[in-house]
Amino acid sequence: MPSRWDHLFDLKPVTLMEHLLEEVARLLAKDLQQWPPPVQELDLDTGGSFAPLFTEPRPRPSPAVYTEALRLTRWELSHETDAYDEYMRNKRYLEHGLGPDDRLPLLFLSRWLTEQMAGLGEATEGRVKRKHMRECLDKLESKLRLVTEPRA
Repeated sequence: MPSRWDHLFDLKPVTLMEHLLEEVARLLAKDLQQWPPPVQELDLDTGGSFAPLFTEPRPRPSPAVYTEALRLTRWELSHETDAYDEYMRNKRYLEHGLGPDDRLPLLFLSRWLTEQMAGLGEATEGRVKRKHMRECLDKLESKLRLVTEPRA
């Protein structure tokens, strides 16, 4: 009679990179449960435009803002600057269910995610490449979807 644990022997081993990306996605999803997400420091010279997100009470952005921020971050990591610029210049986010007031949180989340991925690359001394970072964003998006979807 098979044991309830037998299926574990049939599982494909998980690489260290897959495990790392899964753990990073889990930690980022946890950080994104609060609004605004934690920031080490806010440099008013470079990030001063985001100060209202921290100084004025604002509601948590809609899930669509997170989805679009992930899109922008993927473009940033893929060096798709034309797509990024066209999207922002022509306010394509309005076509994806966001309003004019969502622009600031969208840009902040995109920058925050990009900086998190850059920090991951630095912390691993470049072993986590941009393609891995995009995989991590996919895992994060999946986790965020699970959090925002109602449970049955």
